[in-house]
Amino acid sequence: MKAETTFSLKDQLFNAEKVDFLAGQFKKAARGFPRAAFCAQVVEAFPQLELKERIVHITEVLRERLPDDYLSALEIILAALPEPLDPTRTDDDFGDFIIAPLSHYVARYGCERKHLDASLEALREITQRFSAEDAIRYFLNAFPEETLAFLEDCARDDNYHVRRLASEGTRPKLPWSQKLTIDYRQPLPILDVLHRDPTRYVTRSVANHLNDISKIDADLTVETLRRWNNGSTAKTAGKDAARGDELMFVTKHALRTLIKQGHADAMKLLGFSPNPDVTVASLATSTPTVVVGEAFEFELRLRSNVDQPLLIDYEMQFAGDASNGRTAGRTAGRTAGRKVFKLKMIEAAANEEVKVAKRHPMKLMTTRRLYEGTHTIWIQINGKVMADLSFELVAP
Repeated sequence: MKAETTFSLKDQLFNAEKVDFLAGQFKKAARGFPRAAFCAQVVEAFPQLELKERIVHITEVLRERLPDDYLSALEIILAALPEPLDPTRTDDDFGDFIIAPLSHYVARYGCERKHLDASLEALREITQRFSAEDAIRYFLNAFPEETLAFLEDCARDDNYHVRRLASEGTRPKLPWSQKLTIDYRQPLPILDVLHRDPTRYVTRSVANHLNDISKIDADLTVETLRRWNNGSTAKTAGKDAARGDELMFVTKHALRTLIKQGHADAMKLLGFSPNPDVTVASLATSTPTVVVGEAFEFELRLRSNVDQPLLIDYEMQFAGDASNGRTAGRTAGRTAGRKVFKLKMIEAAANEEVKVAKRHPMKLMTTRRLYEGTHTIWIQINGKVMADLSFELVAP
């Protein structure tokens, strides 16, 4: 069972109006640019194309309409760029997806030794309008040393979009993008520069980058964050204190996957004991059978035996589809049908009684299928499993 949706992201990001805007920019840059013909050719193919395919398609049509000589075409592309994004903002300013074909053009037709410097500098300009994080990966794979040197320079740029490119473009597991052939450790000097950046847009990228690494090398992620925190001036006043707070954000966000997995060193880095001194009094549900569309309800009661911070989560193993062999066992759940949800984070006092009640809706979603059968939750306290409980999900 899965929810249906009529929302189309590809149509919101790439449509006739957006294409006409892009064509208008090129018309300003080159008087002879065939605005109407370009729009008609691009939009005609949209119904048959998915989101990334539309980016490629626009790139190909631009190739037909721009000069054959790459540098001449690049000159027009740069002249067609809109004004840079507001440099005074610090977050939530990703830009307009309709600019994405321009960086893709550079990656597809300019990733050559003879055009390397011109192409990289073009990406520096384009990323100030829309992130060139995908395009830069073509150059990292083809010219790793030169591109890493370029990105190390970008990490010190005055524009925060350019600085973010240095971190985001080198992420080991960047969504929607090709895999990098460089070693995941090579960009660490870039992160060393950016982890205390004054802009949240940049530090969030650094945290996401380290979270990617944690899925490959958990120890390196913890070691890097420990090194940064040991060199932090988080307890001093003024700007350094603010940067210390930002480093704490980076630390928490970068460790989110390891925390969900109950990684002991990650827990310690955030101040949680991996062996909490607690006694679970009860874990009970008032809804042992749940109809799809309704909610699973449970209540946890525990006692903290000492003064200690507690991070209480629950891991849910969703019932699998019998036809594909998925099971409800916790070991299988580590790779399929498993998700960790937050419950509560508290500074518990010795002998304090803690009660946590939760209502978990079992609604149909476009991002997850639901199957009838046994669902199980495991209560995790500071990453340690302390209790479990099951319920049955049935169709309406």
